Amino acid sequence: MIPVVKSLSVEGAVGPSADKFLVRKPTQEEAEAAVRTLLLWAGDDPSREGLTDTPRRVAKAYKEFYKGYAEDPHHILDRVFEEVEGYRDMVLVRDIPFYSHCEHHMVPFVGKAHIGYYPAKGVVGLSKLARIVDVYARRLQTQETMTAQIADVIEEVLEPRGIAILVEAEHMCMSMRGVQKQGSSTMTTQYRGVFRDDPAEQIRFFTMVKSPGL
Repeated sequence: MIPVVKSLSVEGAVGPSADKFLVRKPTQEEAEAAVRTLLLWAGDDPSREGLTDTPRRVAKAYKEFYKGYAEDPHHILDRVFEEVEGYRDMVLVRDIPFYSHCEHHMVPFVGKAHIGYYPAKGVVGLSKLARIVDVYARRLQTQETMTAQIADVIEEVLEPRGIAILVEAEHMCMSMRGVQKQGSSTMTTQYRGVFRDDPAEQIRFFTMVKSPGL
């Protein structure tokens, strides 16, 4: 059993639970043993040839799937370009692909994120917005929380006049289990500033996101 001690922070952790509990990180051997237990629970034999290396591979894959816990989104947005020649119209990055894992069943949800904002203090490199999506997607998540987190960090760092976020995803917990409805998608939005206050700006954002001619 992994000991859990109440604490204010976890050293080196930047994830959503970093300020709740201090948890001793399991060793590689403990992680692999947990995978073997799940394989047994599923009804298979972890010692058979095809599964002997699976625990090691799964532990390695988890480091990649959930690397967002070790990344700080504020650090990614640490450089703001203030000299933008007076540009004050919308900046839009659309069709940012991502994959994440739902925190309820630990199965994937996959989709695209679209981010628009009106600059005030300045702009960031466009690739930074895609990286912000990745940071939050590479954690156990709900789509609703991820959408809000993306808006929160952009609002905090850039202080723009407005932010619009649209996330579209297909959830394997609906496609593979439960109701098993393949192809259904979920859309979540966050509107801040001028986007929240002016429905016409929401329409403009949605039109630009969905326009096939752009």
